[in-house]
Amino acid sequence: MQERVIVGIDVGTTKICVLVGELDRDGKMNIVGVGTCPSQGLRRGVVVNIEETVTSIAAALDRAERLSGKKITTAYVGIAGSHIASENSKGFVAISPSHRDIVQNDISRAIEVARAIAIPANREVIHVIPRGYVVDGQEGIKNPIGMSGFRLEVETHIITGSVSSIHNLIKCVQKARVEIEDLVLEPLASSEAVLADGETELGVALVDIGGGTTDIAVFSDGAIWQTVVLPIGGNLITSDIAIGLRLPFGVAEELKVTYGHCDPSTISDDDMIDLAQFIPNCDDLVPRKLLAEIIQARVEELFEMVHEEIRKSGYDGLLPAGMVLTGGTAELPGIQGVAGQILDLPTRIGSPLGLHGLADSISRPAYATAVGLLQWALTHTSFLIEDDEPENNGLLSFASRLGRWLRAFIP
Repeated sequence: MQERVIVGIDVGTTKICVLVGELDRDGKMNIVGVGTCPSQGLRRGVVVNIEETVTSIAAALDRAERLSGKKITTAYVGIAGSHIASENSKGFVAISPSHRDIVQNDISRAIEVARAIAIPANREVIHVIPRGYVVDGQEGIKNPIGMSGFRLEVETHIITGSVSSIHNLIKCVQKARVEIEDLVLEPLASSEAVLADGETELGVALVDIGGGTTDIAVFSDGAIWQTVVLPIGGNLITSDIAIGLRLPFGVAEELKVTYGHCDPSTISDDDMIDLAQFIPNCDDLVPRKLLAEIIQARVEELFEMVHEEIRKSGYDGLLPAGMVLTGGTAELPGIQGVAGQILDLPTRIGSPLGLHGLADSISRPAYATAVGLLQWALTHTSFLIEDDEPENNGLLSFASRLGRWLRAFIP
């Protein structure tokens, strides 16, 4: 097996992050390039200005290429935004009477049946993920290939998005002279990077809190059950600080990152922040406890919304592995305690696991999605045996790539 370069692009509301990974002959992924750039042209995970977004992506790509010494031509790209929706669907087929043993073609047919749901013309299927199989009424089957039976049933998790939002993101990446290998829902990518073995089997909620959105993925029995993207994130906390303290947005962001805390009870009443370090010739002092109270109010609201989505999934109280927080906003001190208290779940902060190469620079929760895109490529695609597959031109056809996506999940 030849060494292959894999690239992940996390197109976030606050930053663009490009990671370059090199797969060595032992199958180990080494991070050889990192490029980050402040994000322009996106709002709550959705492109609102194509030219600004292209400029931001191109700048991050350039930095990653310079550090890695590699020319980036293809990439796995993360997608999020409040336009994302999901539902579970079942499909079943009869097994061919000539052999009665289930083969891969039977699984593909069952997934195609499950995928045949009515969706509006302005929405596009992004992922079709098998959750589990049933053979002649026997449930709990993860890999039915080779089993004998008359009827095969599959339960799938189908994720859709707005056609315009999807195609605008594709345009931006392609205008930066990069072809898209696959679009990957960001919470699914993050789960690849931060969830430990066994957590998805027990039942766990992954909450990825970015700048513009909060992505929720609920896992049970080793498979995805529900995905939701909320249009609220760290930028809203910064906006509250800017309004509450009458400060410019940029200064409010620096205050949040440098002195922010989610639990005012841990901060002394006489702990003051000198604004002169952020605003020249400013003599004002801000009580750090007041800053924490502003942050706490919005963070509590966020986790109340997360709790409501978990209740809707039907898994409230049924997640023994608890909740894993990741994303840039998860780095706020005290957020773990607030989340655990509101949802009454064991909670931990999730950082990317199993990194090699330039690991120190990307071992924070803020890089979970970018790292997860590389791990997604290793886990869910068959590029190791399909290196000669021709590239698509123009806007990528999701229908033409459905076969590759299905192979990614078929055992």
